[in-house]
Amino acid sequence: MAASPGRRRRWEREQARLKASVVEEDTEEWQKDARFAGLERVGGVDLSYIKGDDSRACASLVVLSFPALERSRSCLCLPQVLYQDCRMVAVSAPYVAGFLAFREVPFLVEAVQRLQQEEPQLQPQVLLVDGNGLLHPRGFGTACHLGVLTDLPCIGVAKNLLQVDGLVRDELHREQVRSLQRSGETFPLTGTSGKVLGMADIRSREYLRKQPCAPLEGLEALPASPERWVYGQKGLCSWNELQ
Repeated sequence: MAASPGRRRRWEREQARLKASVVEEDTEEWQKDARFAGLERVGGVDLSYIKGDDSRACASLVVLSFPALERSRSCLCLPQVLYQDCRMVAVSAPYVAGFLAFREVPFLVEAVQRLQQEEPQLQPQVLLVDGNGLLHPRGFGTACHLGVLTDLPCIGVAKNLLQVDGLVRDELHREQVRSLQRSGETFPLTGTSGKVLGMADIRSREYLRKQPCAPLEGLEALPASPERWVYGQKGLCSWNELQ
């Protein structure tokens, strides 16, 4: 099912309205600490579709203990799961490139709201989102959308390079990818505007992008330094290669 031109225009206006609430600067003390001291709860959200049926999906929210998650990288112990919510949902909005949030975010917002009602003490201090943040045609991807609507800081993590603001997968870009030899090596995704829209990392020769996106109110903001996004992603994703 395709979105009508009128619906696309409404979605564009809504993105522009919500984008005004995005904050990219550090505001929380744990965000300013070199090792994120004070960060205790990390959440992850995703919509996984039934194979062969893009109208049915499992909307998931999981919250892990960050200190335990970070320690698990060296001791091979399992991170502590503080909360999990997985529900089958019926997806009716069409998929339109650049407007994924209107298809998926309502279900993720509902999952966050259930957590806030049932176990408010377990609310995550940051969410990893399967999707883009600032690296988006209008600078307002799924991670930004969810962050604004939930008042939670979000990090967008995506696998493929979205070619916006002059970013292209040309030979120079491929050479930068080939230069990434070890885990933790990165390079910035800088648009022709001069703005760093994310960082490229490598896991099994695949792209990862770490983009900050946070609401104007509530917990707000993520690390403003791209290097800090990478450090945070490496610490949070030791149990998921995000390929």
